[in-house]
Amino acid sequence: MRISPFFLQLRSAYQSEMDDLTFDSEGRDVLRQRLTERRQELGFLLQMIELSPEMVAVIFHQGFRFRLPAVMDHLLTHESDEFPDWDTLADAAQMTPWAQDLTQIILKEPMGAWFLTVAAGLEYMYGKPDAAPAVTKDTDTDDGADDDEGDEPLDEFDAEEERDARAREEAGADWMVEQGFDRKDR
Repeated sequence: MRISPFFLQLRSAYQSEMDDLTFDSEGRDVLRQRLTERRQELGFLLQMIELSPEMVAVIFHQGFRFRLPAVMDHLLTHESDEFPDWDTLADAAQMTPWAQDLTQIILKEPMGAWFLTVAAGLEYMYGKPDAAPAVTKDTDTDDGADDDEGDEPLDEFDAEEERDARAREEAGADWMVEQGFDRKDR
């Protein structure tokens, strides 16, 4: 499966966000409590759905039921400006009852449907261990799988995409600092 550079970049940011929410400074699992708090901050978070969707998408952790993996796999190949309509994903990414209320609030936003598509893609990748691309660049290894010739490694950005991704991440971090949050260490 080929994953678009857009979802590749956001996948690591989403994973980091989930990691940050999972444990407190003493190593205790506080994910449920922190997700509850984050969901209660939805009004504030709506401002961030376009700039830092990974920070908001965590509110939907375990809020999707993925019924059609092939549709979700195909979604992950799209860039952010090529997404199908949110309504077309309804059968593939069904919302749990508790998440439907949040969905209705988000759909009222101008970028709400776009954001829900991003959130579904991120949560799908998070729960799908085989969505992680190989990190190695060695294409001469024989693992018994049939590789398509000409496929680019899934986790490589060209220089421009990498600069853009870093600029978006930096802009998101700057915005969070302006809102009174501490800057995350890398």
